[in-house]
Amino acid sequence: MSEEPGSLYKRIELIGVSSVSWEDAVKSIVEKASTTLRDLRIAEVDQFDVKIENGKVAAYRVRVKLSFKYEKE
Repeated sequence: MSEEPGSLYKRIELIGVSSVSWEDAVKSIVEKASTTLRDLRIAEVDQFDVKIENGKVAAYRVRVKLSFKYEKE
């Protein structure tokens, strides 16, 4: 990734959920975010947790900080 001098990047926080795995939750975040945001740069996984129901893992959750190039509208 080459970054231009003077470029600006914005970072947002998103939470993804999957019944399969943490990896699947991250993939879901990136795929869904790429439909509305352009020029995605880095996905930094910040936190992992699971939802437990009846003593079993019901869902894998991840909190991701996602950065993308800021462009003036």
